[in-house]
Amino acid sequence: MAVITTILTDASAVATADLSSFRTISDHSLFDSVTNWTKRRLFSSKGDSSFPIRSMHNTQTGVASSTNGHFNADKLKSTVELLNGGALGQVKMNSSHRRKTKIVCTIGPSTSSREMIWKLAEAGMNVARLNMSHGDHASHKKTIDLVKEYNAQYEDKVIAIMLDTKGPEVRSGDVPRPIQLKEGQEFKFTIRRGVSTKDTVSVNYDDFVNDVEVGDILLVDGGMMSLAVKSKTKDLVTCVVVDGGELKSRRHLNVRGKSATLPSITDKDWEDIKFGVDNQVDFYAVSFVKDAKVVHELKDYLKGCNADIHVIVKIESADSIPNLHSIISASDGAMVARGDLGAELPIEEVPLLQEDIIRRCRDMHKPVIVATNMLESMINHPTPTRAEVSDIAIAVREGADAIMLSGETAHGKYPIKAAKVMHTVALRTESSLPLNVMPPVRFNAYKSHMGEMFAFHSTTMANTLNTPIVVFTRTGSMAILLSHYRPSSSIFAFTNEERIKQRLALYQGVIPTYMQFSDDAEETFSRALKLLTGKNLVEEGEFITLVQSGAQPIWRRESTHHIQVRKVEL
Repeated sequence: MAVITTILTDASAVATADLSSFRTISDHSLFDSVTNWTKRRLFSSKGDSSFPIRSMHNTQTGVASSTNGHFNADKLKSTVELLNGGALGQVKMNSSHRRKTKIVCTIGPSTSSREMIWKLAEAGMNVARLNMSHGDHASHKKTIDLVKEYNAQYEDKVIAIMLDTKGPEVRSGDVPRPIQLKEGQEFKFTIRRGVSTKDTVSVNYDDFVNDVEVGDILLVDGGMMSLAVKSKTKDLVTCVVVDGGELKSRRHLNVRGKSATLPSITDKDWEDIKFGVDNQVDFYAVSFVKDAKVVHELKDYLKGCNADIHVIVKIESADSIPNLHSIISASDGAMVARGDLGAELPIEEVPLLQEDIIRRCRDMHKPVIVATNMLESMINHPTPTRAEVSDIAIAVREGADAIMLSGETAHGKYPIKAAKVMHTVALRTESSLPLNVMPPVRFNAYKSHMGEMFAFHSTTMANTLNTPIVVFTRTGSMAILLSHYRPSSSIFAFTNEERIKQRLALYQGVIPTYMQFSDDAEETFSRALKLLTGKNLVEEGEFITLVQSGAQPIWRRESTHHIQVRKVEL
């Protein structure tokens, strides 16, 4: 049984003292001495020379080294050991390095079997996405049951389930065979159903004629083809092909700079949402959210159903951009859905919007997912493009909680390789990020909130002492707060609620574990440490920062928070 030696006990006592004395590292002798010790540990000698393993940026003193430190082959090996000469996607993690950015995988024909879901989980999947634009309830129910079967087998492994609504899509009608569109050709769209000729097809949206204007640019499949609107009648829109290609059945249509005047949640979406309630999914990803009213409407419905499901808003329409703050505030998180976003807005705006949405979510303590085309070439090819690798790295550096695979895992030829590549690139990128002792946040951001204050100081202490964090939580709130402060080490979150364990799977840096809490706090701590040492997640002699949330007291009647630094001895 693990024996735990307490080095610094019950930081709730510290809370009664003047916490303003912790406002800079140099204000407290413990932090001074350990900061110097940590700086020394950042350099490893090799022969007569030394080289930086990770850089440190001390925001209190204004002294900073290079953001990523100096690259060295030994540094790479110390972080990620490449197998078979370093093939991309084939990695073995050191025990001290674990990927923090989470991976969302869309389940489809390529990955819907039990074997493939297990392989995806082992390759790095943290969240299984159900795309309700495809498949039926029976096929999605099978996936949900398989994921739940996987979760039931492990205390310390979990896959969350995200149901992604179809939303109000405008699509072309069925065609018996692909229609070849050539530049300069005249082509028509009609709101009359069932039309399919060499120069005219139907659309599924009755107000299509009213929504478009002469001069508008109509995009097919997010820009794979484009047409300029030339004229229109009461039921027909005549266009000129700008960029040609093959028009197949049920292709997605956008008007650049405009959103269709359709409700964000359609009748089909409500049926799918009820399906999600009945099957206890963890998240809804709601398509084409234009304002906060939609989010409030869905949350009221879920409250009436007594359903504990979080709402992730998909930012993918032009109308959502002016309302970003209110939409994200009303939600439980956001997804940067770059496909439709890049179709409705100028494509050069997408990277800037991605960065802005990530920053807003970070500021509001909401998880954020970056999605669409991340490894698109791997649908048909076994290796990614170099631009795709950079795209993943940029999302990780910008601070995304999760990155997503769509067609790559749903119907691609290499779903497991795609997941492994995403894992490898995220892990390597994280290893190069700067180590900040103090979380990059202003103190007035948390002065009025005890939980945020303790999350901030727990992160500072863990970063300074270079320890992982172990948190005990019933609601998940403290683990989520810790995640948003981005500690440099892993957050081992123990909870006695299965639903909370599954929800925490989305949050950056959090490794959730289900464990029943006993009435004896020390006995519970010992069992947690025994589990971590048994899984080689912590080692004998290692220090940990232990945090207990006070939102719902676990072992005391009164609300309390405490931080302890402990040494693990076997």
